[in-house]
Amino acid sequence: MTEQTPFAKMNGAGNEILVVDMRGSSAPITPQAAINLAQNEATKFDQIMAIHDPRVDGTDAYVMILNSDGSEAQACGNGTRCVVQALSAETGKDAFTFQTLAGILTAKEHATGLISVDMGEPEFAWDKVPLEEEFADTSKIELQIGPIDDPILHSPSVMSMGNPHAIFWVDKDVWSYDLAKFGPLLENHPIFPERANISIAQLTGEDQMEMRTWERGAGLTLACGSGACAVAVSAARTERTGRNVSLKVPSGAELSIEWKDNNHVIMTGPAEWEWSGMLNPETGDWVRDQE
Repeated sequence: MTEQTPFAKMNGAGNEILVVDMRGSSAPITPQAAINLAQNEATKFDQIMAIHDPRVDGTDAYVMILNSDGSEAQACGNGTRCVVQALSAETGKDAFTFQTLAGILTAKEHATGLISVDMGEPEFAWDKVPLEEEFADTSKIELQIGPIDDPILHSPSVMSMGNPHAIFWVDKDVWSYDLAKFGPLLENHPIFPERANISIAQLTGEDQMEMRTWERGAGLTLACGSGACAVAVSAARTERTGRNVSLKVPSGAELSIEWKDNNHVIMTGPAEWEWSGMLNPETGDWVRDQE
């Protein structure tokens, strides 16, 4: 019989997160358990952050990230902040180092309650995004939705933040675009062999932007941390902004993104605990803690 493990329902800037404590367990959360959890109104999520015992010396944990379709994700900045808050409440520490599929991430909780995550270095080379065909300049590639002579979305900037991103720049309000319609088509476009996160972004002021994201494997989301980093870096790369920007996400929350001179991207934002329970990682069955 599979033992139950503790979990918490949290959110990072509106990104719905399940933080699951898998320490001491050798078996992972199954894809079917993730799918079952995502289909339940109470436990629906954008990402599961499964905390496992460290696999590398000098790290606090290995974090496995699952999407709502059961697939594994490389990175989730908003979810990482939730992990930091959960572990900080448990241990009293304010700084952590995690191993993820995307590499080693460091994070710190500030006295204000906001949490900064070092999301690592962006990749711009076409084969690192990756793309199916070669583009010398990935700050603007040939890809569009709509009529050839009057496309609705076109010429995205593409890059990787440990996972592939395409950012379409728009002049109108980001809510005036039917991202639920275009997102799946673009996520699964043949040019993206590993699929892609699709964002639309609008410059709203000096070093200020608003964005929406169709998240690979999850769909429309109230926030996407790696997407916010990709938007901010691409905006600076295309000289739309400087290297320190404020991004408003669909939840209404704001994330601060700094692309530092050492090429690392630092994301700062909130994390919020909602409720906790016990979970069967094989089936997705769960019970909520009594409060």
